[in-house]
Amino acid sequence: MSMHRTLASVRSSGDFFPAFYLSRKTIGLTSMSLSYHAWLTDPAGMKASYPFKLGGSAVEGRPEIHPAKQSSEPSQSTHSEHAPSSSSNSATGAKVSPADWDDNPDLNISAFSELPSSNFGHNQHMIINEEFKEALRQILWQFRAPIRYAFAYGSGVFPQTSSTSPSGTAIHPHPSPAITKVQKGEGKVIDFIFGVSYTQHWHSLNLQQHRNHYSAVGSLGSYVVSRVQDSWGAGVYFNPYVTVNGTLIKYGVVNLDTLCRDLSEWDSLYLAGRLQKPVKILRDDPRVRLANQVNLISAVRTALLLLPEAFTEQELYSTIAGISYMGDPRMSFGSENPNKVANIVTHNLHNFRRLYAALIENLPNVAFNDARCSQPDWTDDPTTNASLAQDMDSVKRGNMVRRLPKAFREKLYFRYQTKFQIPRPEFNKMLEESSDEDPTRIKRRTGGEFEQRIAGDDQQALKAEVTSVIKKTISWPSTSQSIKGVVTAGVGRTYRYLKEKGQKHKEGKGSNSDGKEREKAKRS
Repeated sequence: MSMHRTLASVRSSGDFFPAFYLSRKTIGLTSMSLSYHAWLTDPAGMKASYPFKLGGSAVEGRPEIHPAKQSSEPSQSTHSEHAPSSSSNSATGAKVSPADWDDNPDLNISAFSELPSSNFGHNQHMIINEEFKEALRQILWQFRAPIRYAFAYGSGVFPQTSSTSPSGTAIHPHPSPAITKVQKGEGKVIDFIFGVSYTQHWHSLNLQQHRNHYSAVGSLGSYVVSRVQDSWGAGVYFNPYVTVNGTLIKYGVVNLDTLCRDLSEWDSLYLAGRLQKPVKILRDDPRVRLANQVNLISAVRTALLLLPEAFTEQELYSTIAGISYMGDPRMSFGSENPNKVANIVTHNLHNFRRLYAALIENLPNVAFNDARCSQPDWTDDPTTNASLAQDMDSVKRGNMVRRLPKAFREKLYFRYQTKFQIPRPEFNKMLEESSDEDPTRIKRRTGGEFEQRIAGDDQQALKAEVTSVIKKTISWPSTSQSIKGVVTAGVGRTYRYLKEKGQKHKEGKGSNSDGKEREKAKRS
């Protein structure tokens, strides 16, 4: 098999990593070729135009077909609220067309070619420094246990402050120069999440290679470790403060089924919340990409229910970023910076825009309402904080309620069953009629009278109810996951973690005080 043919098959199939392993084994790529091949397999490295035109959203108003775009972009649909004046049918050859991918996502896919369109989900891939990206990938190569999906996240990857001077804290023993450069000498732990297919098998292999990554729980064997992971908390097993390739990291291991379920249904919002913020995906998986796109558009819909008719990008992204911190015990017990959400959004506005702008453009009941957005390069302007407006019509907002993730939506339904005093038999019948799990036919999820009543509730009341459901969803999984962390990390590492988080909380309060003093000085 020639290199030309191997690389061509990688590009055409879209299923990057199986082809990568095959080519590495069969043609013996050199280290230089490995780096080049890794570049080829990274969707963020493809110079596609931005904002990307994604597969579109579920139809929340009357659908109208968008004019066909260039072949390099996925075909899509839009809606009458902001459809262009001319329209024509666009050809769709995928099993799930872009127009209805959100109604009927097939989470059993196994290849990127089965996604709704050719560049579907490319908005999830953040562009970072190439040398830094390669340094992160080299960390993954130090694990012999198979990692199907992986992303790096947190302040060690995406800055949350404007600091430009080194902190003087050297926590990485022998880091790559690229890591030192990107972190500007601040020395921050780099956080990873690894998605794996078989939990016990993965830990069995990893215990053989990296026994020192585990606390005393590791001495009980891979069966116990996997049981602790899958049966307690949010289904993630963290090994914090371990050195890999000269870099101090923390990594969490999650089963792909658990990850996809949380992304598509929001049963805990523990990992879904992390992926609602910019992360750097290092190994991709088609099933996770599809589930995460469901997660992202669900985050937009939930934020719209919490926001007034007019708002800014900063307010939208802050609302989305804040979802995962509602009900998080770290925010309540002084173990997290109180300004964390504001810091994340302020210093990563361009990444949030890359993640969400195209999804927003494809929703029928919200639109950018700012003259600056007419400029071709407005998305690259970090100073732009565009204005948006949403349609408060209860029918369209009722459709949004109907399309919320299943586990989350059912909690909201129960809240309003009590509020509206709906008899239980009648309520159970409504739940059955709104079920997404009807194998006999494809349902287009459209809100009925009940969803319209929810959407038509007083804005402050609706905001309170949705916020309550978010907190209920997050609180127990996050709390139990924190308790589990004491067991899986060990006492010493847990103490170090809490100490560092406490310091961040103090720094956040200090910056709040400084800000208030500056405001007083200005007024005087």
